Amino acid sequence: MDPVIVVGAGPVGLALALSLAAQGVPCVVLDEGPGPEEPRPVRTAVLRADTAAFVERLGCATLRDEGARWTGWRAVRRGQPQRQVTFGDGGAGGASPVHVPQHALTRGLRAAAVASGLVQLVAGSRVDTLEQDEDGVAVHTTGPDATWWRGSFLVGCDGARSTVRKLLDIRFAGRTAVERQAVVVLRTELPWPGESLLHRLPPWRTGGAEVTARPLVDGAWRIDWLLPPRAELVTPDALMGRLRDTLTGWCGTAPPYELLDTGVYTLHHRLARRWRVRRAFLAGDAAHLLGAMGIQGLDEGLRDASNLAWKLATAWHHGASEVLLDSYQTERRAGVAARLRAADQALPALRGGGGLRSYLPGAARGHDALLADGHLGLGPLGAPPSYAHSPLAPPPAEAHTPVGTAVGSPVEDVPVTAPDGASVTLRDRLGRGRLLAVLIAPGTGVWDRRHWLTAGVMPRLAAAVSALPADAELLVAEEYPGAAAHTVLLVRPDGHLVAAFAGVWPGELYAAADAVRGGAVTHARVEDRTADVN
Repeated sequence: MDPVIVVGAGPVGLALALSLAAQGVPCVVLDEGPGPEEPRPVRTAVLRADTAAFVERLGCATLRDEGARWTGWRAVRRGQPQRQVTFGDGGAGGASPVHVPQHALTRGLRAAAVASGLVQLVAGSRVDTLEQDEDGVAVHTTGPDATWWRGSFLVGCDGARSTVRKLLDIRFAGRTAVERQAVVVLRTELPWPGESLLHRLPPWRTGGAEVTARPLVDGAWRIDWLLPPRAELVTPDALMGRLRDTLTGWCGTAPPYELLDTGVYTLHHRLARRWRVRRAFLAGDAAHLLGAMGIQGLDEGLRDASNLAWKLATAWHHGASEVLLDSYQTERRAGVAARLRAADQALPALRGGGGLRSYLPGAARGHDALLADGHLGLGPLGAPPSYAHSPLAPPPAEAHTPVGTAVGSPVEDVPVTAPDGASVTLRDRLGRGRLLAVLIAPGTGVWDRRHWLTAGVMPRLAAAVSALPADAELLVAEEYPGAAAHTVLLVRPDGHLVAAFAGVWPGELYAAADAVRGGAVTHARVEDRTADVN
């Protein structure tokens, strides 16, 4: 069978190709550029716990070597502390975000792609023609070695000006210039080493409405100033003035610093009308643009890759129903659209003064808390998406039981034991194209594996898992939040909870697994779904 063609060799395209390779699917990555990305320190990304874990599972060593894991986060309004969060080691903030230079992340993903043996990277290849038929996709590339490429599927990860999106004639509606930011990256010492800072309404003259400082490795920091909405020209002298005033305001006296890079960014909010046309898909910035109020667009692009990879791998190995292939657009587009709606609703209050509401008691605190969600990865502005209303969700059943994770949401990363005796975490077993069936069995950690494999409900559960209509792996956990003993969790390959069962129910477990794969393969060719998308 032909490989999957990925257009674009940024972090999203490389992560998608690596995720497919981890599931035994060969890929060709067509890169319009000359090859490795040039270092640009001012281009950085903050990855939340779920997307950082996804990148690490792909074999990318960058987060370990060049990613800064914050020790904490604090918010200040004018000169007064408002909120402080501690990450890791039982801190209330949970797992730390990871702040990494984008060129370093891309370099690490490239190295992992080369090592995989299933990813072919082709530089200097700009797509100018795209054709589809019932068996696959063909694209023509320009350049020194202009040629045609044949693939089973194609995914456009080629950025905001996506050629793939234009060739598919997909609208990219939205808002232009939602926010503008001046950015510097420098090496210096600030009063809160390892912590990220959000400072609203700083008291010095050039502070503006908002300043953020985010630590990087080796003593470097990224500092962002929210610029006024008017098209103000930010000269080098004006930017250095902002920097000196900000460092003086934070430190009392401006400390010595080494300036590494500067930039001015304009943020747009856009959403592609369709994310799938027959065998062609969109992901990352080709499908959506977002990033105001601390929202991280790369997080959403990596979630696109995680969601799409296991569905394409299923189609490549076994064939797939239209329901499964359509579910990528249904789930991911709805999740990003909800994020954009939340941002659009919050922007007038946070950036427009809020009118009379800004003078109401508690309004400022409420605005600060809302903005914090975007920076911390919480609430409608930041939390990982839930696919509770997915077309892959099984219908309610008597056997279902509630646990601490809502159906459709990402599962908690608890320790588990595999039938071969390996002790790992639940997230370590994701991304392999298999469903996970997790039995909650307190006390099994102190038993010899030879005993618990043949004791209690294990034999019956093992037989039920082996009979599922999709590949599945059986795991055992000592505990899971909100789950009673003998609860069985069914987890998608991308880590979202399908259902939890009160014991072993083979028929209901089979029905849930069948729902996750979108039902049996019923098509001879991939259909062109042209239904309107709201």
